Amino acid sequence: MTSSTASPRIRKQPEERREEILECAADIAIEEGLERITLRAVAARLGVRPGLITHYYPVAEDLVVAAFARAAVTEREHFFAAEGTPVERLARFVHHIERGASLPLARLWLNARHLSRFSPALDAELEVQDALDRERLTRLIDDGIAAGDFSPVDAETACIRILIAVDGGGSYVNASAQSKHPAHTRVVADVAEWTLGLAPGALGTVVAREA
Repeated sequence: MTSSTASPRIRKQPEERREEILECAADIAIEEGLERITLRAVAARLGVRPGLITHYYPVAEDLVVAAFARAAVTEREHFFAAEGTPVERLARFVHHIERGASLPLARLWLNARHLSRFSPALDAELEVQDALDRERLTRLIDDGIAAGDFSPVDAETACIRILIAVDGGGSYVNASAQSKHPAHTRVVADVAEWTLGLAPGALGTVVAREA
């Protein structure tokens, strides 16, 4: 007769468990939408009881807002590479959008902007993340102006124009058929090149050279 001993359950440290919950909720936000973040859904993915999630996030809305912030911060690092010249960094930013890698994030932002009408907390977090995006892109443009890569334009104005192009193209993200027309797929590149005084197609040339 053999005996078996159950494996002891490993108790995670509070910060480790909170981080695990937040990462799981952010994954749900990107994959399924913010509405699908529930205490039960997160618990099911992690294989724990819903009460454990409630212990760390007693209010479900707090977890939704935190998950959006985590997803936005994580994706921002994919958008804004730190290496290379300002033109190379901007070209990678545009290419990230043109090749469709930003579609999950575009869906998340569209989703968040809709839900923010009903959630002051989410609306406030949207403002925070918007400001962080503007700060990062404005800094990149300032670097390009200082290096002589871009025309001496107002960096904040150029940043706003580019981000409006990003949001405008992303507003079609849930369409059943994605447009392949160059006016749509290249809108961010076109606006960036125009507002920064670059030759048409210059950003695409940089990406092709790096490939």
